This record gives sequence, C-alpha cells and structure tokens, in this order.
Amino acid sequence: MQNKMWMIRGDSGKLYDDFREREVVAIGWSQLAPYAKPGLTRAQLIERYLELEPQTKLGTARSGASQVWRFINEVKQGDWVITYSPANRTYLVGKVVSDFQYHPEWSEEGMGLVRRVKWNTQEVDRDTLSTASKNTLGSTLTVFQLPDYAVAELLKEKKQAIVVAVTDDVKDADEDPLLGMEVLAFERIKDKINSLDWDEMQNLVAGVLRSMNYKTQVSPVGADRGKDIIASPDGFGFENPRIIVEVKHRKEQMTSQHIRSFIGGRHKDDRGLYVSTGGFSKDARYEADRSTIPLTLWTLDDLVRALVENYDQVDIETKLLVPLKRVHLPV
Repeated sequence: MQNKMWMIRGDSGKLYDDFREREVVAIGWSQLAPYAKPGLTRAQLIERYLELEPQTKLGTARSGASQVWRFINEVKQGDWVITYSPANRTYLVGKVVSDFQYHPEWSEEGMGLVRRVKWNTQEVDRDTLSTASKNTLGSTLTVFQLPDYAVAELLKEKKQAIVVAVTDDVKDADEDPLLGMEVLAFERIKDKINSLDWDEMQNLVAGVLRSMNYKTQVSPVGADRGKDIIASPDGFGFENPRIIVEVKHRKEQMTSQHIRSFIGGRHKDDRGLYVSTGGFSKDARYEADRSTIPLTLWTLDDLVRALVENYDQVDIETKLLVPLKRVHLPV
C-alpha cells in the first residue's frame, strides 16, 4: 500500500465531532505542544517532557512523547487517517491534506497539534468489520499506524491475509498493556450487546434495572406508546420513582424530535430513561437537559457500564443474554 493509515483520536472519542466539523485531526499534550517541532528526535521530546513534568513516570513520558513525535514526523500529506466515536460505533476516514500545524488557541480543547483532513462523507460502521480489525482498532494509543489488512478492509479493497501483529514501535509506546486489555474487553462487550435483537435488548435493559433493585413491567411487542419498560419499587408503578423507559436499538442517532415525543407523553411525577444504542445528537441532549421531567439518556456505553457494575446482582435470564467472566488484574 502506498499510503499509511493512522488512528488519531481523543479520549473516549470526545473530539470526533470537532474533527469532522473543523476538518482536522489533532492531539493535545498542551505543555509539550509549543516545543514539538519537525526534526526533533524522540529522545529529545521525551527529555523535554520530563523537564516540563518532572513528576511524570518515564513510561508515561515515553508513551506521550512517542505519539507526539509520530504525529509530527511520520504522519504525511496523502496518508489516510481514521478516528472513532464509541457512542455512535462509527469511524471517520479521511486523507491528510496539510503539514503539521500548531494551534495554541485550541490547546485547551486538547487540539493544539493539528493536521488538516479531507474526510470521506460515508462513515464506517464498526459492526461491519472483522474481529481482527476491531481488535487492532481497539488500542488505547492516541496515535498509531494500522496494519495493511485493516486498511484494506476499511477502504473496501481486496483483503490481504490476516496476520495479527503489533509493531515494536507500538509496543514501546503503549506503557500499560493491561489498560489496553480493559478497553478492548469493553468494546467486545459492546459488540456482543449490539448484536442482540430488539426484544433481547429490551429484556437486557429491564434486567439491568432489576439488578438495581427495581421491579419491571416489559411491554409486549406492538404499540407501547413510548413505554417499553416501567420500572418502580413495587413493580406496578404506584410507588415513586416510576421510571418510564424507551429502548431504541438502531444505528441512527436519536434527535431532539424523538426526545420531545417521549417527554410529551409523560406525567409530572414520572422519571424518564431513554436508551439508544445509536447514540444521541447534540440537539437531543440539549432537549433532554431542558426536559420538564427528570430524564436520563443512556448510550450503548452507559448500558455496558451499568451492566458490568451490577453484574453480580443480575438475574440468570439476563446473564444468558450477555455471558461475562470476571477477570482479576493487578492495580
């Protein structure tokens, strides 16, 4: 392949929309950014990092400086870049169209080191990718190069033989492989949950609520008038809090109109929980914030966290939907 492809992302995908709207990819390291220039060696950047933040562990400094060095010196015009939204489970793919730039005015947003990008209009759905590519894309690094087989799949080219390998460069930069294991496991649980059908998803949400000491009524298939689940202490909805739950299991984000429609059918003492595996638009979140009733929005990430945190209390029917094994790791 002529051009490399680089994963570049912010923590938990928080810069995904900013990257798309501003047509850039960017990384932070605000204290190091003013000193990061093409031509500096990796060792010089590590040394400067430790001078600026002497309390930092050597491994952390090596990881951060290595990723800054790679962004400045190895990413080139014409290279492909990709970034991920965990909330939407989609990847943006584009081509780098500029040299490295320093934008101090964006430093507080974690975007001080910048390259301009021409993004493809079509996003890539994570659920369409092979397990090997999903695992490769699950690294915790902010900047890393993708292997050829993953690039071929993302660009829908002829697939190469899949050999899962991590370069020495990436091994050196990732100072906490156990952290990577945790993130990868979280994404794999999301993959499992997202593969459930709608009825199973509704039952999973109800099971998580039961593990949190609520009793649930699950609506039968058909018109539910915005009440897929009713959760309450007594199971009938007579005792407060009475939580009305809407479950949307689809790829598309929920919009402000969906939120307004849900709120419109609620009583003043109701509490609302809206679960959307496709996430929520910014306008939808704004609409939820100004709701006339207390309303919580759950993305797929939120659902996974609630399941994992309460898994010991989850009933057997729910565990059969998403079987998990507890693994102990050193702190």
